[in-house]
Amino acid sequence: MEKTMLAAVFEGQGKLSLREVPVPKVTNPDDVLLEVEAAGVCGTDLHILEVPPGHPATPGAILGHEYVGRVLETGSAVSTVQPGDRVVVAPNLYCGICGPCTSGRPNQCEHFTTLGIYLDGGFARYNVAPERALFKVAPTLPPQEAVYVELLSCVVGGTEKVRLQPGETVAILGAGPVGLMFELVFKAAGAGKIIMTDIAPYRLDYARKLGADVVVNVKEQDPVAVTREATDGRGVDVVVDAVGSLLPQAIEQAAVGGKIVLFGMNQKAYPQVHQFDITRKELTVMGTYIGINTFPKAIRMLESGVVKPSALTTHTLPLARILDGIAALRAGEGIKVVVTP
Repeated sequence: MEKTMLAAVFEGQGKLSLREVPVPKVTNPDDVLLEVEAAGVCGTDLHILEVPPGHPATPGAILGHEYVGRVLETGSAVSTVQPGDRVVVAPNLYCGICGPCTSGRPNQCEHFTTLGIYLDGGFARYNVAPERALFKVAPTLPPQEAVYVELLSCVVGGTEKVRLQPGETVAILGAGPVGLMFELVFKAAGAGKIIMTDIAPYRLDYARKLGADVVVNVKEQDPVAVTREATDGRGVDVVVDAVGSLLPQAIEQAAVGGKIVLFGMNQKAYPQVHQFDITRKELTVMGTYIGINTFPKAIRMLESGVVKPSALTTHTLPLARILDGIAALRAGEGIKVVVTP
Protein backbone atom coordinates (compact mmCIF):
# COMPACT_ATOMS: atom_id res chain seq x y z
CA MET A 1 0.00 0.00 0.00
CA GLU A 2 1.16 3.52 -0.79
CA LYS A 3 2.38 5.69 2.08
CA THR A 4 0.56 8.89 1.12
CA MET A 5 -2.82 9.75 -0.38
CA LEU A 6 -4.64 12.74 -1.82
CA ALA A 7 -7.07 14.30 0.64
CA ALA A 8 -9.35 17.35 0.84
CA VAL A 9 -8.22 19.08 4.03
CA PHE A 10 -10.04 21.92 5.78
CA GLU A 11 -7.51 24.67 6.40
CA GLY A 12 -9.86 27.09 8.18
CA GLN A 13 -11.18 30.45 6.98
CA GLY A 14 -13.25 28.90 4.21
CA LYS A 15 -10.32 27.10 2.58
CA LEU A 16 -10.33 23.49 1.41
CA SER A 17 -7.03 22.29 -0.01
CA LEU A 18 -6.06 19.17 -1.90
CA ARG A 19 -2.78 17.77 -0.65
CA GLU A 20 -0.87 14.58 -0.03
CA VAL A 21 -1.16 13.28 3.53
CA PRO A 22 0.02 10.05 5.20
CA VAL A 23 -2.24 7.02 4.80
CA PRO A 24 -3.89 6.42 8.21
CA LYS A 25 -3.09 3.28 10.16
CA VAL A 26 -4.97 0.97 12.50
CA THR A 27 -3.72 1.89 15.97
CA ASN A 28 -6.62 1.16 18.35
CA PRO A 29 -8.24 -2.25 18.95
CA ASP A 30 -11.55 -1.03 17.49
CA ASP A 31 -10.06 0.75 14.46
CA VAL A 32 -11.07 -0.25 10.93
CA LEU A 33 -9.12 0.84 7.86
CA LEU A 34 -11.38 1.58 4.90
CA GLU A 35 -10.75 2.15 1.23
CA VAL A 36 -13.26 4.86 0.36
CA GLU A 37 -15.36 4.09 -2.72
CA ALA A 38 -17.53 7.22 -2.85
CA ALA A 39 -18.22 10.30 -0.74
CA GLY A 40 -20.96 12.90 -1.02
CA VAL A 41 -20.58 16.66 -0.74
CA CYS A 42 -23.16 17.81 1.81
CA GLY A 43 -24.69 21.21 2.43
CA THR A 44 -22.90 21.13 5.78
CA ASP A 45 -19.58 21.04 3.90
CA LEU A 46 -20.60 24.22 2.09
CA HIS A 47 -21.53 25.88 5.39
CA ILE A 48 -18.14 24.92 6.85
CA LEU A 49 -16.45 26.63 3.92
CA GLU A 50 -18.37 29.89 4.29
CA VAL A 51 -16.67 33.00 5.67
CA PRO A 52 -17.65 33.43 8.43
CA PRO A 53 -18.39 29.71 8.79
CA GLY A 54 -21.99 28.57 9.00
CA HIS A 55 -20.89 25.37 10.75
CA PRO A 56 -17.78 24.67 12.86
CA ALA A 57 -15.10 22.16 11.86
CA THR A 58 -11.57 21.29 12.92
CA PRO A 59 -8.82 22.96 10.89
CA GLY A 60 -6.54 20.25 9.56
CA ALA A 61 -9.32 17.64 9.40
CA ILE A 62 -10.14 15.76 6.21
CA LEU A 63 -13.76 16.62 5.42
CA GLY A 64 -16.45 14.29 4.07
CA HIS A 65 -19.02 12.72 6.41
CA GLU A 66 -21.16 10.90 3.82
CA TYR A 67 -19.13 7.95 2.57
CA VAL A 68 -19.00 4.26 1.74
CA GLY A 69 -15.98 2.00 1.52
CA ARG A 70 -14.45 -1.46 1.68
CA VAL A 71 -12.83 -2.86 4.82
CA LEU A 72 -9.10 -3.42 4.34
CA GLU A 73 -7.83 -4.08 7.86
CA THR A 74 -9.29 -4.37 11.35
CA GLY A 75 -8.03 -3.86 14.88
CA SER A 76 -7.62 -6.75 17.30
CA ALA A 77 -11.00 -6.24 19.01
CA VAL A 78 -13.14 -5.85 15.87
CA SER A 79 -15.68 -8.64 15.42
CA THR A 80 -18.59 -7.33 13.32
CA VAL A 81 -16.80 -6.57 10.04
CA GLN A 82 -13.96 -8.19 8.15
CA PRO A 83 -11.73 -7.36 5.19
CA GLY A 84 -13.74 -7.22 1.98
CA ASP A 85 -17.00 -6.05 3.57
CA ARG A 86 -18.68 -3.01 2.05
CA VAL A 87 -19.70 -0.60 4.81
CA VAL A 88 -21.28 2.80 5.24
CA VAL A 89 -20.15 5.13 7.97
CA ALA A 90 -22.43 6.66 10.60
CA PRO A 91 -20.24 9.69 11.21
CA ASN A 92 -21.69 10.97 14.48
CA LEU A 93 -19.93 9.34 17.42
CA TYR A 94 -21.80 9.48 20.74
CA CYS A 95 -20.41 9.24 24.28
CA GLY A 96 -23.11 6.85 25.51
CA ILE A 97 -23.07 8.14 29.10
CA CYS A 98 -24.53 11.66 29.10
CA GLY A 99 -28.16 12.43 29.92
CA PRO A 100 -29.49 12.43 26.34
CA CYS A 101 -27.57 9.24 25.46
CA THR A 102 -28.87 7.33 28.47
CA SER A 103 -32.44 8.56 27.94
CA GLY A 104 -32.69 7.29 24.37
CA ARG A 105 -31.71 10.44 22.50
CA PRO A 106 -28.11 9.87 21.42
CA ASN A 107 -28.60 12.34 18.57
CA GLN A 108 -28.62 15.00 21.29
CA CYS A 109 -25.39 13.73 22.89
CA GLU A 110 -23.64 16.44 24.88
CA HIS A 111 -20.19 15.27 23.79
CA PHE A 112 -20.60 13.85 20.29
CA THR A 113 -18.03 14.34 17.59
CA THR A 114 -18.25 13.73 13.86
CA LEU A 115 -16.04 12.00 11.32
CA GLY A 116 -15.51 14.27 8.35
CA ILE A 117 -16.12 17.45 10.36
CA TYR A 118 -14.13 17.30 13.59
CA LEU A 119 -12.21 14.09 12.81
CA ASP A 120 -10.81 12.85 9.50
CA GLY A 121 -13.48 11.71 7.06
CA GLY A 122 -14.09 10.40 3.59
CA PHE A 123 -12.64 12.95 1.17
CA ALA A 124 -9.56 10.75 0.77
CA ARG A 125 -8.72 7.31 -0.56
CA TYR A 126 -8.37 5.78 2.90
CA ASN A 127 -9.99 6.42 6.26
CA VAL A 128 -9.84 4.89 9.72
CA ALA A 129 -13.16 4.71 11.57
CA PRO A 130 -14.18 2.99 14.81
CA GLU A 131 -16.09 -0.27 14.47
CA ARG A 132 -19.19 1.19 16.14
CA ALA A 133 -19.56 3.69 13.28
CA LEU A 134 -19.81 1.03 10.58
CA PHE A 135 -22.83 -0.66 9.05
CA LYS A 136 -22.47 -3.43 6.50
CA VAL A 137 -24.37 -3.10 3.23
CA ALA A 138 -25.03 -5.73 0.59
CA PRO A 139 -22.17 -6.14 -1.88
CA THR A 140 -24.76 -5.77 -4.64
CA LEU A 141 -25.66 -2.23 -3.51
CA PRO A 142 -23.63 0.09 -5.74
CA PRO A 143 -21.48 2.71 -3.99
CA GLN A 144 -23.39 5.37 -5.95
CA GLU A 145 -26.52 4.40 -3.98
CA ALA A 146 -24.86 3.46 -0.68
CA VAL A 147 -23.25 6.89 -0.40
CA TYR A 148 -26.73 8.29 0.32
CA VAL A 149 -27.34 6.25 3.48
CA GLU A 150 -26.26 9.07 5.82
CA LEU A 151 -28.53 11.66 4.21
CA LEU A 152 -31.41 9.21 3.94
CA SER A 153 -31.02 8.23 7.60
CA CYS A 154 -31.44 11.86 8.62
CA VAL A 155 -34.54 12.25 6.46
CA VAL A 156 -36.00 9.02 7.84
CA GLY A 157 -35.63 10.57 11.30
CA GLY A 158 -38.17 13.15 10.14
CA THR A 159 -40.52 10.86 8.23
CA GLU A 160 -40.75 8.49 11.21
CA LYS A 161 -42.26 11.29 13.27
CA VAL A 162 -44.87 12.11 10.62
CA ARG A 163 -46.18 8.56 10.07
CA LEU A 164 -47.60 9.52 6.68
CA GLN A 165 -50.71 7.64 5.64
CA PRO A 166 -51.19 6.64 1.98
CA GLY A 167 -53.02 9.36 0.10
CA GLU A 168 -52.09 12.19 2.44
CA THR A 169 -50.86 15.41 0.86
CA VAL A 170 -47.41 16.87 1.45
CA ALA A 171 -45.69 20.21 0.92
CA ILE A 172 -41.89 20.30 0.97
CA LEU A 173 -40.31 23.72 1.33
CA GLY A 174 -36.89 23.67 -0.32
CA ALA A 175 -35.94 21.48 -3.29
CA GLY A 176 -32.29 20.88 -2.45
CA PRO A 177 -30.90 17.41 -1.70
CA VAL A 178 -32.76 17.20 1.62
CA GLY A 179 -36.10 18.29 0.19
CA LEU A 180 -35.73 16.00 -2.80
CA MET A 181 -34.86 13.07 -0.53
CA PHE A 182 -38.03 13.75 1.47
CA GLU A 183 -39.88 13.73 -1.86
CA LEU A 184 -38.49 10.30 -2.76
CA VAL A 185 -39.36 8.83 0.64
CA PHE A 186 -42.87 10.28 0.76
CA LYS A 187 -43.49 9.14 -2.81
CA ALA A 188 -42.46 5.61 -1.83
CA ALA A 189 -44.76 5.81 1.21
CA GLY A 190 -47.80 6.55 -0.97
CA ALA A 191 -48.24 10.30 -0.64
CA GLY A 192 -51.32 11.43 -2.54
CA LYS A 193 -49.99 14.74 -3.80
CA ILE A 194 -46.59 16.38 -3.31
CA ILE A 195 -46.08 20.13 -3.61
CA MET A 196 -42.50 21.44 -3.80
CA THR A 197 -41.49 25.07 -3.30
CA ASP A 198 -38.16 26.75 -4.01
CA ILE A 199 -36.66 29.86 -5.61
CA ALA A 200 -34.46 28.03 -8.14
CA PRO A 201 -36.07 26.89 -11.42
CA TYR A 202 -33.34 24.26 -11.87
CA ARG A 203 -34.20 22.58 -8.58
CA LEU A 204 -37.92 22.76 -9.24
CA ASP A 205 -37.46 21.13 -12.64
CA TYR A 206 -35.56 18.36 -10.87
CA ALA A 207 -38.36 17.98 -8.33
CA ARG A 208 -40.89 17.62 -11.13
CA LYS A 209 -38.77 14.96 -12.86
CA LEU A 210 -38.68 12.99 -9.61
CA GLY A 211 -42.46 12.99 -9.40
CA ALA A 212 -43.64 16.18 -7.67
CA ASP A 213 -47.25 16.92 -8.60
CA VAL A 214 -46.98 20.69 -8.15
CA VAL A 215 -43.89 22.90 -8.13
CA VAL A 216 -43.95 26.51 -6.99
CA ASN A 217 -41.35 29.18 -7.65
CA VAL A 218 -42.01 31.43 -4.67
CA LYS A 219 -40.46 34.36 -6.52
CA GLU A 220 -43.30 34.17 -9.02
CA GLN A 221 -46.22 32.56 -7.21
CA ASP A 222 -47.81 32.62 -3.76
CA PRO A 223 -47.13 29.14 -2.31
CA VAL A 224 -50.08 29.38 0.06
CA ALA A 225 -52.53 30.24 -2.71
CA VAL A 226 -51.16 27.48 -4.94
CA THR A 227 -51.41 24.97 -2.09
CA ARG A 228 -55.01 25.85 -1.38
CA GLU A 229 -55.91 25.58 -5.05
CA ALA A 230 -54.21 22.19 -5.31
CA THR A 231 -56.01 20.84 -2.23
CA ASP A 232 -59.51 22.26 -2.74
CA GLY A 233 -58.87 24.84 -0.04
CA ARG A 234 -57.86 22.35 2.68
CA GLY A 235 -54.14 22.77 2.85
CA VAL A 236 -51.76 19.81 3.12
CA ASP A 237 -51.58 17.11 5.76
CA VAL A 238 -47.80 17.33 6.15
CA VAL A 239 -45.35 20.20 5.65
CA VAL A 240 -41.57 19.84 5.74
CA ASP A 241 -39.39 22.93 6.13
CA ALA A 242 -36.11 21.83 4.57
CA VAL A 243 -34.79 25.40 4.57
CA GLY A 244 -34.83 26.37 8.23
CA SER A 245 -36.70 29.67 8.22
CA LEU A 246 -40.13 28.99 6.74
CA LEU A 247 -42.32 28.06 9.71
CA PRO A 248 -44.74 30.96 9.03
CA GLN A 249 -45.29 29.71 5.47
CA ALA A 250 -45.63 26.13 6.72
CA ILE A 251 -48.35 27.14 9.17
CA GLU A 252 -50.35 28.74 6.37
CA GLN A 253 -49.95 25.78 4.02
CA ALA A 254 -50.93 23.17 6.61
CA ALA A 255 -54.46 21.83 6.83
CA VAL A 256 -56.41 21.77 10.08
CA GLY A 257 -54.80 19.07 12.21
CA GLY A 258 -51.74 19.02 9.99
CA LYS A 259 -48.18 18.14 10.93
CA ILE A 260 -45.14 20.36 10.39
CA VAL A 261 -41.62 18.93 10.41
CA LEU A 262 -38.75 21.38 10.90
CA PHE A 263 -35.63 19.84 9.37
CA GLY A 264 -33.58 22.68 7.91
CA MET A 265 -31.51 24.75 10.33
CA ASN A 266 -30.61 28.42 10.18
CA GLN A 267 -29.17 29.74 13.41
CA LYS A 268 -29.53 33.33 12.23
CA ALA A 269 -33.22 33.10 11.28
CA TYR A 270 -35.86 34.51 13.63
CA PRO A 271 -39.15 34.09 11.76
CA GLN A 272 -42.18 35.83 13.22
CA VAL A 273 -44.78 33.19 14.03
CA HIS A 274 -48.49 33.75 14.63
CA GLN A 275 -48.95 31.27 17.45
CA PHE A 276 -52.72 31.67 17.36
CA ASP A 277 -52.84 29.82 14.03
CA ILE A 278 -50.99 26.82 15.47
CA THR A 279 -53.49 26.59 18.31
CA ARG A 280 -56.60 27.32 16.26
CA LYS A 281 -55.71 24.81 13.54
CA GLU A 282 -54.51 22.23 16.08
CA LEU A 283 -51.20 21.82 14.29
CA THR A 284 -48.38 19.57 15.46
CA VAL A 285 -44.94 21.16 15.01
CA MET A 286 -41.93 18.85 15.33
CA GLY A 287 -38.22 19.44 15.16
CA THR A 288 -36.01 16.65 13.85
CA TYR A 289 -32.24 16.38 14.14
CA ILE A 290 -30.03 13.68 12.57
CA GLY A 291 -32.34 10.78 13.46
CA ILE A 292 -32.16 8.09 16.13
CA ASN A 293 -30.95 4.63 15.08
CA THR A 294 -32.17 5.19 11.52
CA PHE A 295 -29.16 3.81 9.64
CA PRO A 296 -30.49 0.22 9.49
CA LYS A 297 -33.83 1.38 8.11
CA ALA A 298 -32.13 3.60 5.51
CA ILE A 299 -29.95 0.69 4.41
CA ARG A 300 -32.98 -1.60 4.03
CA MET A 301 -34.75 1.02 1.92
CA LEU A 302 -31.80 1.24 -0.44
CA GLU A 303 -31.10 -2.49 -0.61
CA SER A 304 -34.75 -3.19 -1.44
CA GLY A 305 -34.82 -0.51 -4.13
CA VAL A 306 -37.78 1.25 -2.52
CA VAL A 307 -35.81 4.51 -2.75
CA LYS A 308 -33.16 5.15 -5.40
CA PRO A 309 -31.44 8.40 -4.45
CA SER A 310 -28.69 8.21 -7.04
CA ALA A 311 -31.20 10.13 -9.17
CA LEU A 312 -30.09 13.16 -7.13
CA THR A 313 -26.49 12.90 -8.34
CA THR A 314 -25.73 15.57 -10.93
CA HIS A 315 -21.93 15.38 -10.74
CA THR A 316 -19.66 12.38 -10.21
CA LEU A 317 -16.08 13.62 -10.04
CA PRO A 318 -12.66 12.33 -9.04
CA LEU A 319 -11.48 13.67 -5.70
CA ALA A 320 -8.94 15.82 -7.52
CA ARG A 321 -11.87 17.85 -8.90
CA ILE A 322 -13.84 18.27 -5.68
CA LEU A 323 -13.34 22.05 -5.77
CA ASP A 324 -15.06 22.11 -9.18
CA GLY A 325 -18.00 20.26 -7.67
CA ILE A 326 -18.25 22.66 -4.76
CA ALA A 327 -18.16 25.60 -7.17
CA ALA A 328 -21.00 24.06 -9.17
CA LEU A 329 -23.14 23.68 -6.05
CA ARG A 330 -22.46 27.24 -4.98
CA ALA A 331 -23.45 28.46 -8.44
CA GLY A 332 -26.72 26.53 -8.29
CA GLU A 333 -25.65 24.28 -11.15
CA GLY A 334 -26.01 20.96 -9.38
CA ILE A 335 -28.04 19.02 -6.84
CA LYS A 336 -25.59 16.50 -5.42
CA VAL A 337 -21.88 15.98 -6.02
CA VAL A 338 -20.33 12.57 -5.40
CA VAL A 339 -16.54 12.20 -5.45
CA THR A 340 -14.61 9.00 -6.04
CA PRO A 341 -11.07 8.80 -4.64
